[in-house]
Amino acid sequence: MESGIEAINFYGGSAYINVKKLAQYRSLDSERFDNLLMKEKSVPLPYEDPVSFAVNAAKPMIDALSKEEKNRIEMVIGCTESGIDFGKSISTYIHQYLGLNRNCRLFELKNACYSGTAGFQMAINFILSQVSPGAKVLLVASDMAKFTAVDGGEALSADWSFAEPSSGAGATAMLISDKPSIFSVDIGANGYYGYEVMDTCRPMPDSEAGNADLSLMSYMDCCAASFKEYQKRVSNVDYAKTFDYLVFHTPFGGMVKGAHRSMMRKLCRADAKAIEKDFQERVIPGLKFGQRVGNIMGACIFLALLSTICNAEIKSPKRLGLFSYGSGCCSEFYSGVVTREGHDILASKDIEGHLSSRYELSMDQYQELLRGNSAVKFGTRNAKLNHKLVPEVYESILGKNRLVLDEINEFHRQYRWV
Repeated sequence: MESGIEAINFYGGSAYINVKKLAQYRSLDSERFDNLLMKEKSVPLPYEDPVSFAVNAAKPMIDALSKEEKNRIEMVIGCTESGIDFGKSISTYIHQYLGLNRNCRLFELKNACYSGTAGFQMAINFILSQVSPGAKVLLVASDMAKFTAVDGGEALSADWSFAEPSSGAGATAMLISDKPSIFSVDIGANGYYGYEVMDTCRPMPDSEAGNADLSLMSYMDCCAASFKEYQKRVSNVDYAKTFDYLVFHTPFGGMVKGAHRSMMRKLCRADAKAIEKDFQERVIPGLKFGQRVGNIMGACIFLALLSTICNAEIKSPKRLGLFSYGSGCCSEFYSGVVTREGHDILASKDIEGHLSSRYELSMDQYQELLRGNSAVKFGTRNAKLNHKLVPEVYESILGKNRLVLDEINEFHRQYRWV
């Protein structure tokens, strides 16, 4: 039996900034900035939140289903570290605004950037269990980074200033079923590895803290260890030859490049020239979309998967190796196969066009948004959203049937279509 991704879509918001301009505006060291391998980052407006991003990512997929297919969605999993309530799951709002069948499990998963993979593996195993033959799972990973460090001390301030250019916002939505026309998982091919480490965290609802160097070391340690466990479970695995493409959780491209370089040196004894060639051929296709969005936590690994399938040369079945990491920490290396059919389906979705349709914010507009974002802090009880804070952005989405947050009434979030 097969299990995997039947459909996948991405939503990267309505606005972005050029991160090179941001680096110049912040007077960041240009050499260190170049190592991020970033170009743009999505910037959420106050009326955009994890729910609106999630629904906007999922809606085109749901609208393409027949009534019978739509009613076979029996589970909605929201994966996020940007939750809007300590108890109520964002999946309840997602379920409501997509008009899904009420005979449905609704819940939320949190485990830093690993949450998307945790939900993905849960969905895969639900399908494989065949307790409800023909059922589908809607899996949505939706996150918005908080780049402000708290209680870090002077030693962290320089490192954490580089989190702002790489922090992003966005959501990936997937239908998981026994008809994996996009991506078919290698069943049982999983190497997982985790331990307690305080690399990055969100000790308060609206702030991040962490140690950038420790996070990098933990990421690289987990990459090697999870792959080693994968090798134990899957025979005759070769890091350089088994996988046609490699897909990484991508906080920023430079972190991926460092991990890939370390793996190629340790496992393949490759020299610098061979490593760079392999990086360009097997890894770069998966970084292209992320370079325009930034770090979107639990959704990162699937944006990288989407980017790989869209940008790689896939004329015949190709095996992809995926590395997922979440701070704190948990990691997993797994794999699957994509076909030309999957490539052609996603190419027709024009994700690149969606990214190019976002409004580019000026630095003054961006700064104004930073000052106004406190209007919708975690735990906001009552608020009426100002959709005209940057009127050009709101005007750019009118008539596109996008969901936006309209108001909060006694903690209850109310959305509307524009």
